Amino acid sequence: MDLPRIFTIRESSHRLHNPFTPGKLAALGEALHLAPGTRVLDLASGSGELLCTWARDHRVTGTGVDISTVFTEQARARAAELGVAEQVAFVHGDAAGYVADEPVDLAACVGATWIGNGVAGTVELLSRSLRPGGVLLIGEPYWRRDVPDQKTAEGCLATAKDDFLLLPELIERFGGLGYDVVEMVLADQDSWDRYQAAQWLNLRRWLDAHPDDELAADVRVELSTEPVRYARYQRDYLGWGVFALMGR
Repeated sequence: MDLPRIFTIRESSHRLHNPFTPGKLAALGEALHLAPGTRVLDLASGSGELLCTWARDHRVTGTGVDISTVFTEQARARAAELGVAEQVAFVHGDAAGYVADEPVDLAACVGATWIGNGVAGTVELLSRSLRPGGVLLIGEPYWRRDVPDQKTAEGCLATAKDDFLLLPELIERFGGLGYDVVEMVLADQDSWDRYQAAQWLNLRRWLDAHPDDELAADVRVELSTEPVRYARYQRDYLGWGVFALMGR
């Protein structure tokens, strides 16, 4: 059970595996007014930056679950680096269906709602671990403006326009699931650039170091096409944000 190797090659230098900068992650932690001792569950926790930095800055405790062995080891190393290894733990496993042993104060899935087959399923999954009155965090893409055609949708790595909603419609969707949106922090074009463009350098450096690897041809194709695809479609049309929800 693991992520395909191309994911860890592509994002090898990333501490955040989504279009958030460290500043935006810190701003989200501040906006939530996290109290010391807040118990957090982070599903699809990646390299653990959310839990580790919030443990350092706000003294939260918690558990992260991720399917990637590489990212899980990076998360454990980051916890040790920041001196928070006694506050947070990272589990290598499938986040889909994972429920905490005891209710938590904050349950998060920041950018991986496929673990619940979409927003509704992920909200339901997270709610199983949440104490009454707790907070859910959902990271999710949305359309920044109307998508004109199927080609543009596919250029944003969607299968169809209906894969995502415009921002007002996404917020309405959360309401329809029985939740108030109580905070949000949105990616901007600069944070998208930092996430996407950093991948191209990772790919090139890996390709130069591994020209005979079985993935080399696929990496060469991706490096040759991704910058144009991103600049032509995704940068203008696709937004992304983290939304804090509380049950009504």
